[in-house]
Amino acid sequence: MESAFEVLAEPNRRAILTLLVSSQQTVGEIERRLGMSQPTVSKHLRVLRDAGLVEATVDAQRRLYRLKPQPLQEVDAWLAPFRRFWSSHLDALERHLDAMEPPL
Repeated sequence: MESAFEVLAEPNRRAILTLLVSSQQTVGEIERRLGMSQPTVSKHLRVLRDAGLVEATVDAQRRLYRLKPQPLQEVDAWLAPFRRFWSSHLDALERHLDAMEPPL
């Protein structure tokens, strides 16, 4: 099985996850919103499902896909030290910009 990092490396999968953050979606809704073909969406959803990042429920004739955020904790934990790094640098940039003379 691929790690969350390997799965997230693919831009279309990240786009699908971004859609699923706000609400569950059908394959057809994902197709329309991202301009992908049904086979492409289904392929990426299968990889995301196998990685445990999404799950599907059956609602009559359709499958609804939703985000499972727990596996993203691995990614979040890995990113934590980098957030601290960027936070301090962005704070320094903000102080520098605040100290600059306003343009005329």
